[in-house]
Amino acid sequence: MKIPKTVNRYCPYCKKVTEQKVKLVSGGSKRGALKRGSLARAKLRGTNQGIGNKGKYSKPAVSKFKRKTKTTKKTNIMYTCSVCGKSKYQKKGKRTGKIIQE
Repeated sequence: MKIPKTVNRYCPYCKKVTEQKVKLVSGGSKRGALKRGSLARAKLRGTNQGIGNKGKYSKPAVSKFKRKTKTTKKTNIMYTCSVCGKSKYQKKGKRTGKIIQE
């Protein structure tokens, strides 16, 4: 999908239509990697070491129900106003394979 580098859209800070730069942003980091009861925390603690049945930790890492099914990710687009320089984040993203800025 092709998206333009600049677009004319409404700026809520200037309260008028201005030219805005379009930028693709990443989704960000995942939350809760070290929550109580998480696998990562248990591995740091060394719960699954030693001999014998590991119980909860002896199972395969990914079950057939938790396998990834989606082939593309939704894109996040950030608009930066050329007048005031403030950025507005677009909440809805489109599910596309590849995005080219022109």
